[in-house]
Amino acid sequence: MPGVTNDGLSHALPLPDLMPWSVAPLRLGRSWPVAPDAASLKARWERFVGAQAQERALLLEPSRARTLHSPAAQLPGQRTGTEPLARAAGPCPEPVRLLHGPFDEQWLIPDQRLLDAARPELWRVAGERQLYLVEQGHVPDAAGPAVLASAVLPEGRSPAGRPGRIRPLYRRPDGTEPNVTPGLLTHLSGTYDREVGAEELLAWVLAVAVRDAGGCRVPLTTDPELWERGVALGRRLLWLARRGGGGAERPKLPGGRRPYVRSALPARPGELVYEREEEALVVGEGRISPVPAAAWDFTVGGVRVIEQWFARRTAPAEPGTLAAVRPATWPQSWTSELLELVTVLALQAELEPECEELRGNLGAEPLTADELARARVLPVPDGARRPASVLDHQEEGPGGQFALM
Repeated sequence: MPGVTNDGLSHALPLPDLMPWSVAPLRLGRSWPVAPDAASLKARWERFVGAQAQERALLLEPSRARTLHSPAAQLPGQRTGTEPLARAAGPCPEPVRLLHGPFDEQWLIPDQRLLDAARPELWRVAGERQLYLVEQGHVPDAAGPAVLASAVLPEGRSPAGRPGRIRPLYRRPDGTEPNVTPGLLTHLSGTYDREVGAEELLAWVLAVAVRDAGGCRVPLTTDPELWERGVALGRRLLWLARRGGGGAERPKLPGGRRPYVRSALPARPGELVYEREEEALVVGEGRISPVPAAAWDFTVGGVRVIEQWFARRTAPAEPGTLAAVRPATWPQSWTSELLELVTVLALQAELEPECEELRGNLGAEPLTADELARARVLPVPDGARRPASVLDHQEEGPGGQFALM
């Protein structure tokens, strides 16, 4: 990944100057409310609420932010109890999807009583049209994308544990009021002589963003042709991040390059090994191939994505804890997810040379901060950096009280 010292990127703007409102990553506080499968979460909850007070306190794994007696409101849009966890009963709140790490969608119990910092402002703007940009924390000399996109709520923490920021594309749950500096889309529309929307800007950021110790930066251009190329690349990256966006078409490698299970994966795979010459992923006694080296080597924040994905499903859990409540054997669905992960990473890696070439061409006709200042787009108004006032329904507070907002 080039740094902003590259001649073509010397005019790159800080991402906060383009998408001003951001939210800190979620702070879960405990691992057991997240799992790769929803059934495990329901089993964990059932064991938790079935335990007596002393055991329940141990199972919670209390923190300074959350104990059995900590008050907490419902998360916006979720139906959960608001009585203290010491008195919690009934079925598990319906799990929701969570981007638990790069390219790793898992499930979360959406109960604020279990989460140290759930960031309700993110839940308040969730909706079918919402997209999120997740900045990756800076790791010196680490390869990989500066930002990732998600259509489901992201946890927001980078694989190396570095804090980043989460930037929703829209400030309201109905896909209105883009989280874009006021006047920027109008200025870009005039520059390219056609209307430019918020999702185009997000796609452009995905294609060209870079990072350094100062944060994520995004070069802009006045060249309509370069803009179109960047947006097309970014839309492809977004399509991969969304696994096809929920449509009938899913990401696929060309025939002959698609990964298949050559030997069945064992019930409890203990290790993951990559055989580079054979382009094979060895999962215990199981074998998947072909697996392109680019997919195996794909890293985010200095961490191999496939290795982390596997570790989060097989790392030993302390006996007796709720995290130890999980499938006794490797589910078939995880094999399917692993095959798709290999495919997505391979296709993403294929696009990086085009993104690199595009970044190298952005120095000729840059759209600079000075030009945006003359157009009165910059500096960003203070209000754009704060969340919108969004409250279209009552939100139940602790103990069943409704907040006045």
